[in-house]
Amino acid sequence: MDRLIIEFDTALRSVVGGANAHRPTPGSEVESGVSMDAKERAHAAGLMRVNHVGEVCAQALYQSQKLVARNPEIRQMLDHSGQEEMDHLAWCEARLQELGSHTSYLNPIWYAGSFAIGLAAGLAGDRWSLGFVAETEKQVENHLENHLAQLPQQDQRSRAIVDQMRIDEIEHGEAAILAGGAVLPESIKKAMQAVSKIMTSTAYKI
Repeated sequence: MDRLIIEFDTALRSVVGGANAHRPTPGSEVESGVSMDAKERAHAAGLMRVNHVGEVCAQALYQSQKLVARNPEIRQMLDHSGQEEMDHLAWCEARLQELGSHTSYLNPIWYAGSFAIGLAAGLAGDRWSLGFVAETEKQVENHLENHLAQLPQQDQRSRAIVDQMRIDEIEHGEAAILAGGAVLPESIKKAMQAVSKIMTSTAYKI
């Protein structure tokens, strides 16, 4: 029962906000009042909103995959990665507030869709579930590298957050492969990329 309450609280915080980080926010020592014009601030906020949506989806994926994982060690690994993703969620949410912006209004939809996808991946078996984690993290890493190239140079706080997220995502993907993750078929990888493109383009604005 306690576990169910914790998971429900995680889902609620993912969708409506209020996530708690267990690690300090990267870049917190950097001056927050760096001057950006309205266009730069809006662009930075759009990118950080996309990153926040990515973390909402990550919580849903990890929660659903943990639910049906066969191996307790894999379940524990997914739980650890999910806790670090919760840090990301809290960091992005706080940065959006600093930028005077908001999280995506479509978060409930992103969460529900990702939970269903994660459940399907988990039901396919631990090897495929881990392979899905590895491919997801690889695609997220590519998105974050792209965002580092796009963020205004003076927005060092956002850049520090995104860079630490990138480092963590690489570690999560490598852990999934080492735990026995299978390589997904190209058709599934391309389908994941297509869904991701829809999500990122929508979350940037809404």
